Amino acid sequence: MIPDKMGYLHNGSQLWNVAFSVQAILATDLVEEYGSMLKKAHNFIKNTRVKENSGNNLNFQYRHISKGGWPFSTPDNNWIVSDCTAEGLKASLLLSTLPSGMVDEKIKPDRLSEAVNLILSLQNKNGGFASYELTRSYAWLEMFNPAELFRNIMIDYHSAAIQGLKLFQKVYPNYKKEEIEACNDKAMNFIQSIQLPDGSWYGSWGVCLVYGTWFGIKGLVAADKTYNNCDSIRRACDFLLSEQLGSGGWGESYLSSQKQLVFSEELVYTNLEGNKPHLVTTAWAMLALIEGGQAERDPMPLHRAAKVLMNSQLENGDFPQQEIIGVFNKNA
Repeated sequence: MIPDKMGYLHNGSQLWNVAFSVQAILATDLVEEYGSMLKKAHNFIKNTRVKENSGNNLNFQYRHISKGGWPFSTPDNNWIVSDCTAEGLKASLLLSTLPSGMVDEKIKPDRLSEAVNLILSLQNKNGGFASYELTRSYAWLEMFNPAELFRNIMIDYHSAAIQGLKLFQKVYPNYKKEEIEACNDKAMNFIQSIQLPDGSWYGSWGVCLVYGTWFGIKGLVAADKTYNNCDSIRRACDFLLSEQLGSGGWGESYLSSQKQLVFSEELVYTNLEGNKPHLVTTAWAMLALIEGGQAERDPMPLHRAAKVLMNSQLENGDFPQQEIIGVFNKNA
C-alpha cells in the first residue's frame, strides 16, 4: 500500500527480456558493437540467479527447490520459473563463448549445473514442465476455479526447457547425459501429444496459436526433429502457411484465446479486424518457419513476410505500436 493512496506492485519481466535480448544480439554479427551492453546484461543475469533454496525444510513448507534458477523479473522476486530458468541458462551458456574481457567473470559450470538440476526436477510425469512447481493435482480441479477472468489457473503445465538442456549438453556433454536425454525424449513426446488438430499449439503467454506453434517447432527441432522426419513439424508449418495473409504477414487476434468450436476444446484461429498484419505475429511466424526449414523448401513466404517488416520500420529504427500481443490465462 502507498500512504494515503490505493496501489499495487506488479511483477516485471526484466530477466525474461534481457535473456531474449542477449540471444538476439548474439545471433547477429554485431557482438563487438554491443559489447558494453552484453557485459551489463551478463552481470544482471548473474546477479538475478537464485543462489539458495527458499527455506530450510522444503517438504514441510510444500516448496520446490529453487537454487540455481532464474525468476521472471529481478532478484527481489526470487520465485523461479522453469522457462525463465531455461532462457537464463541459454543466455549464460551463449555468453560463456565470448572472450572473458568482453563479459567479465563467467558463471561457473557447477552453478550452471544447478540450473540443469532444477529444470530436470520440474518435469511432470506426463513429460511437460511445470512453471513454478510440479503439478500436484488433476485437470478436473479446474471446475472449482473461482475466478471469472482467468481460465486454466488451477494446475500448471511448459519447449524452452528442451532448448536449454540441449545447449548445456553441447558445452558439457558428460553431465547427467542419460538423465537429460530421457528428460528430452519425454518432453518431445509431450509436445507432440498436445498439438491441436489444425497443426498448431496453444501459447499460454502470447497471442496465441502462432506464438505457441513457434515454441512447439523450436522444441521439436531442439530434440533433433526436422520437417523431413517429423509429422508434427510438417503439420505446424502447413498451419502457419495456411494463415498467411495476402499482404505477406500474419495478424492473429487475442480472440483466438477465447473462441472454441462447439462441444470441443479446439480453438478457432481469428485474424485481427480487417485482416491486417501484425508485426510481432509476423516475426513469430517467420522464426517458426525458419526453424522448420521453410527457407530450403520454398523461401517465397518468408520473403513476402520480410517485406512487411522492412516496409513498416520507422525512421528511428523502431516499429509502430500495434494491438496487444500478450495473453495470460486465456483472457488477460
